[in-house]
Amino acid sequence: MKKGGFRLTKWICNDKGVLRAVPQMERAMEVKEVLLKDDRLPAKPQTKQGFLSMVSSKYDPLGIIAPSTIQAKIIFHDECRRGIGWDEQMTEHNRAAWRQWLNDLPHLSQVRIPRCYHPECANPITTVQLHHFCDASQQAYGAVSYLMITSGDEAHSTSFVCGRAKLASLKQQTIPQLELGAAVLAAKADKQLGKELELQIDRSVFWRDSMITLQYIRNIERRFHTFVANRIATIHENSNAEQWRHTSSNQNPTDDASRGLHGAELKTIGQRIQRRFLTLQMETRR
Repeated sequence: MKKGGFRLTKWICNDKGVLRAVPQMERAMEVKEVLLKDDRLPAKPQTKQGFLSMVSSKYDPLGIIAPSTIQAKIIFHDECRRGIGWDEQMTEHNRAAWRQWLNDLPHLSQVRIPRCYHPECANPITTVQLHHFCDASQQAYGAVSYLMITSGDEAHSTSFVCGRAKLASLKQQTIPQLELGAAVLAAKADKQLGKELELQIDRSVFWRDSMITLQYIRNIERRFHTFVANRIATIHENSNAEQWRHTSSNQNPTDDASRGLHGAELKTIGQRIQRRFLTLQMETRR
């Protein structure tokens, strides 16, 4: 641009090495430089307000570290059940759990996830599939989505797309009800990804380990009460009953999001995903 007579100014970058290569007068003057240290976390009061501020500061739009953040939200949920004020001290048990969660955060910098959707070895592409897994526990529920690309020689390439985890309601709900909530997340994720991904999706498959939920989804004759009926309607609006399949609990990756993982455990999430890719490929062939 400079050779063409165009002088670019007001540079800003989140990489310090890049920014050092830009003369001071060419940088954006109104932006302040914030020095962040990996080994230091901002001090927050040990209250509901301080804890929520800390959890909300974790920017994770793709849900890669959802198993870690949901663990923190479960602690917050427990404090909400106590009905205490925002500025009251948390219980000693939950403060200890919070400290443990904070100590685990540095491990997140070591999380590595393969994100390439379309490797060169997958040419020419014959089919593109989305596979969604969902699961629920008494405390939380979630869904995770994978993209599977099949090439002409029947080789499969599978990659993580996104995940999402939500807390269960403070109002007591049954596991089947929470499982339906997880299925709704998966169905909505499929619709959203179909719009956002710049790929022609040939097939979408939904996996879960709850036979009760599958029976709910496949039953089109029986009338259900409002809670169940509304969620089944949303699932049917975004998917077909034939797309839903059963998988074993130990092969369901969403188990991590519904129950949570420590930061040290999350370090191995890349390897865990790779192992599940192999299982996914074998189950898809059935």
